[in-house]
Amino acid sequence: MRSSLIYLISALSVVFWAADAKALSLCGTLKQGEVLIGHGALSKSVTLDGKTYPVNKDGDFLLVLGRDAPSKVTLSVDGKNYDLAVAKQDWDIQSIKGVEQRKVTPLAADEAEILREQKDVKEALTTVDTDNQSWQDGFVLPIDGTISGNFGNQRIFNGIPKSPHTGTDIAATEGSEVKAAGNGKVLLSGGNYFYGGNMVIIDHGLGLQTIYMHLQKATVKKGDEVKKGDVVGLVGKTGRATGPHLHWGASFNNIRFRPHSLLEAKQCIILESKD
Repeated sequence: MRSSLIYLISALSVVFWAADAKALSLCGTLKQGEVLIGHGALSKSVTLDGKTYPVNKDGDFLLVLGRDAPSKVTLSVDGKNYDLAVAKQDWDIQSIKGVEQRKVTPLAADEAEILREQKDVKEALTTVDTDNQSWQDGFVLPIDGTISGNFGNQRIFNGIPKSPHTGTDIAATEGSEVKAAGNGKVLLSGGNYFYGGNMVIIDHGLGLQTIYMHLQKATVKKGDEVKKGDVVGLVGKTGRATGPHLHWGASFNNIRFRPHSLLEAKQCIILESKD
């Protein structure tokens, strides 16, 4: 009788553990400009405020809260709706002087180069490879250095207001090695673009990419498979830059977010449906 009771308790423990393991959860910070990692979905996709995102075979998925995300969003998973309160971020204003004026107010002759850059970057950042699950292997900082510009800042170049900053600037010595933040496939390399200079974009799957701009040169080529920590380029000051630094960016389904949140999405909450 005692052994049967122990077996029953053990069996129930397994059942409850399995139920908890399947509970719908979100990891990350519910704040503007952050990436979120979801677990426990049963369907092949989820929606956030009506926009659909893929789910992998393990029930894992990615979401992003854009720089200007509203104070409340609705996540729909497996026929249930979840209201998520999004904290507001206080974005700084950053004034940058000494920029080549042509990079602030381009000439008509620059239009073709700007369009080439926009086309190539958009093509890379709209790639959604559901077979690539490299993002699950985690991420590291691509280079050590001083943060000289934060994601989301309102940028003012030579006194002229421009669009908010789409990445994080990390100042470092010119020629320093820049490493891949995570495992993935190179979608774009080089280019010497008008704004981004020499650039590398790495795909980590499910529509998630990381971006490395203003490189002195890229050391990988399009189509290369890279591992977390592999050198992908050298710090430079190409494109619209006043000094050597890495612009590290991150994008999910062509929505930019604070790249450091890839390193910080560890605290998780269990979601409760409003239905």
